[in-house]
Amino acid sequence: MMAKEMDIVEDRSTMDTEIHVLITALEDPLIDIRHQSVRALGSIGKPAVEPLIQALKEAVDNDHRWYIALALSRVGVPAIDLLILAMRANPEKEFRRFAAAVLGTIGVPAIDPIINAMASDDRELRGFLSLALCRIGKPAVEPLTRRLDDADDIIRSCATLTLWQMGETGLPAILDTLEKEE
Repeated sequence: MMAKEMDIVEDRSTMDTEIHVLITALEDPLIDIRHQSVRALGSIGKPAVEPLIQALKEAVDNDHRWYIALALSRVGVPAIDLLILAMRANPEKEFRRFAAAVLGTIGVPAIDPIINAMASDDRELRGFLSLALCRIGKPAVEPLTRRLDDADDIIRSCATLTLWQMGETGLPAILDTLEKEE
């Protein structure tokens, strides 16, 4: 291995160790330590996503899950696709609930990937994805409305049900679509 390649491996190993230490600190009894770890993991960005998702899978209590989710939401956009993939692979309800909360917190950049992921045979997954869109709220209405006449029956149904679930925020879009069809 050349010196430059060795430096890259060493840097990656150092980064992995730092990420592990920060994830472990999310369980520290001192809230300031947990908050510092959340900020640091958010600053690390994409390299922290997979270890954070793994930690979320392994978390045994909601307090720990909450801090992991907070760190993932601070990472933001780089976490979207990996979170959706992890939600597909992991049917555990608490994992999906917190992953959906992260997607909802990330907001607008997650809308289209979430809607596209609804083309799944997994009803529970679709429900959690819908919750993420409801959390995003009004910014999700127009993208969902565009999918009310999607070629995919599941996407069409999910878009309608999600808008319905949004209540006053989403119902006008459904009513407008019905009026146009008449």
